[in-house]
Amino acid sequence: MRIEPHDQAVLDHVAAQGDAIVARTIDWANINSGSRNAAGLARMLDVLEAEARRLPATVVRVPTRASTTVSDSGAVIPETYADCLTITARPEAPIQVVLTGHYDTVFPADSAFQTVVTRPDGALNGPGVADMKGGISVMLAALRAFETHPDKARVGWTVLLSPDEEIGSPASAPVLAELGARGHVGLTYEPALSDGTLAGERKGSGNFHLIVTGKAAHAGRAFHEGANAVAGAAIIAARLHALNGQREGVTVNVARIAGGGPLNVVADNAVVRFNVRVPDAQSAAWIDQTVRAIAAEPPFPGLTLDLHGGMTRAPKPMDASQTALFHAVRDAGALLGQTIAWKPSGGVCEGNNLHAAGLPNVDTLGVVGGEIHSDQEFAWPASFVERAQLSALILCKIASGEIDALKLKQLRLETL
Repeated sequence: MRIEPHDQAVLDHVAAQGDAIVARTIDWANINSGSRNAAGLARMLDVLEAEARRLPATVVRVPTRASTTVSDSGAVIPETYADCLTITARPEAPIQVVLTGHYDTVFPADSAFQTVVTRPDGALNGPGVADMKGGISVMLAALRAFETHPDKARVGWTVLLSPDEEIGSPASAPVLAELGARGHVGLTYEPALSDGTLAGERKGSGNFHLIVTGKAAHAGRAFHEGANAVAGAAIIAARLHALNGQREGVTVNVARIAGGGPLNVVADNAVVRFNVRVPDAQSAAWIDQTVRAIAAEPPFPGLTLDLHGGMTRAPKPMDASQTALFHAVRDAGALLGQTIAWKPSGGVCEGNNLHAAGLPNVDTLGVVGGEIHSDQEFAWPASFVERAQLSALILCKIASGEIDALKLKQLRLETL
């Protein structure tokens, strides 16, 4: 591969947007759009839709499916979610690229971390500057530049911006699956690691909520007439924790036990919340079966157990399609003077969903930053143009056929 004159024109187009890419990221990060902040998500969606309409594409709000959540009291509560946003160009083209990102953050409406500042070293520090409002800004800049390329007609693309990635994509998962099944290559804009390294192989993940129901009684007068749900939850939590180390690469994190009440009452309710991580499909099946076996056996009489949740994201191994795609991205980066490397990650994202649906993808094409999910989250402004140029060049090389998207898809289908 080499950078052709028409490729260079696209790269120059990205460079000319440099200040705007950073500026709109700051504006967007100053809008709180925590996953449960309905008003903030609505405002963010309005802003993104207005920006999307600057592209020569069809912009549609896609309603999301409802689900249920488990409250700390053990009640099962219906949950609704904000809309997804799709941006689509040339859906009839022979090659289809799927680009995804999420506009929710982990910071709730009442978080103290609400605004962007510039650190003394020049890094932006703010909620979502890296994860992933900076990534969305980079993505849109790359697409806007690619639309000036003479071979663009060979490539159609669809952007999906979702409102729920930070809570496991319960509402957007069906849309991700649909797009993954009909696309050829996926590009997702989670932030790169702090040194620019990409995430390669990813573990799978599951989220579980176990409702433990006991029987209330006076702790002094009738203790033995009760069945203590909190004590049962603690025993179950210990059983879950004991699964760590039983199978290589599998971890179980008991994150929270909620429930109980006054000190003189035998607790009749508790909820155990836990997350599992797995390296492969076989481990996913094992942990799911094992968890369900534990949830089917109350630790003592008088308790009932009700398990909710399950595996939410499948593992994403470095199969033949992933390896070939990452090598192509590395080669494109080299043309730009960017050293592209990758390493395994225990984290999960929409890239897991896309891969499970049959789509080879790179899922850390966003900005370079770090300390995400904390009030120290940061992004390096210089990386915005660099990463947008990398995506733009990838699109150019897919259009020219130098990155063979059809072959990549076939390699993925051969492993399903």
